[in-house]
Amino acid sequence: MAELSNRETDRAVARLHRAVILGLVAFLAVAPFFLYPVFIMKVLCFALFALAFNLLLGFGGLLSFGHAAYFGMASYVTAYAAKHWHLTPECAILAGTAVAAAVGLIFGAIAIRRQGIYFAMITLALAQMLYFFALQAPEFTGGEDGIQAVPRGALLTVFDLSNDMTLYVMTTLIFVGGLLLLYRVIHSPFGQVCKAIRDDEQRATSLGYDVDRYKLLIFVLSATLAGLAGSTKAIIFQLASLTDIHWSMSGEVVLMTLVGGLGSIFGPILGAAVIVAMQSYLAPLGAWVTVAQGTIFVVCVLCFREGLIGFAKKITNTPL
Repeated sequence: MAELSNRETDRAVARLHRAVILGLVAFLAVAPFFLYPVFIMKVLCFALFALAFNLLLGFGGLLSFGHAAYFGMASYVTAYAAKHWHLTPECAILAGTAVAAAVGLIFGAIAIRRQGIYFAMITLALAQMLYFFALQAPEFTGGEDGIQAVPRGALLTVFDLSNDMTLYVMTTLIFVGGLLLLYRVIHSPFGQVCKAIRDDEQRATSLGYDVDRYKLLIFVLSATLAGLAGSTKAIIFQLASLTDIHWSMSGEVVLMTLVGGLGSIFGPILGAAVIVAMQSYLAPLGAWVTVAQGTIFVVCVLCFREGLIGFAKKITNTPL
């Protein structure tokens, strides 16, 4: 009876999640008619970035302080490929994402040899190496100026991305595709094993699972999706800069994830929306925006341990 009850609960949760995803898609379909499309596209890029980070930490139990490395490198490669190699936007995005996956494979193979704070510090050190490469290689990255005036081009040589609405449709499709992929991974046998490793690594090892292989796979997948977010961002804003690969960007995605709700499916999306909205609409406050972000972070940590999505779960009594 208990097993039957658990199955019914799981089915109810799955139905709720599907309803939320459909509601989100419906919202994105009408959002550009009453919100600035470029603002929504920025939210979607950072939401995908936060989802990628949450996959690694929330479901894999691996804290990375250097996730900007994959976001930033993909941004640079996409911008360079589109501007200097004259690749179509889809090819440029794929090139940036592929480089992010390759970098994630190399860095992940190094970092998973350690655990806890040592793992986190290794990821930060490796990311800083890429930051200094970007700073000292102006022939590729443009140095402090970055790569500017990146052409948006035509998607599949047909759809002109200089039109914001066309670009919005592409960005929305990329985001929704990334969200559905993450949802499928989390609820797959692979995702269940990753959760088991997160909760009790020694027990997972005793059950015969190759823990390091699972860690590396989820690390590479997270890096790949972070790269997809960075590549899309480079096309949208026609810019790749040092900000994309700086350690503060890694801190920003941690903030988005924790504010929204670590280990939840939709929390990082909410966290990204809140942080990006603050940066956009509170910009006249200057440095006080950082103070406001810090205040929200402290409030969420002290009052809402599970982030804003956890607070919403308690209010609505639903398993978001």
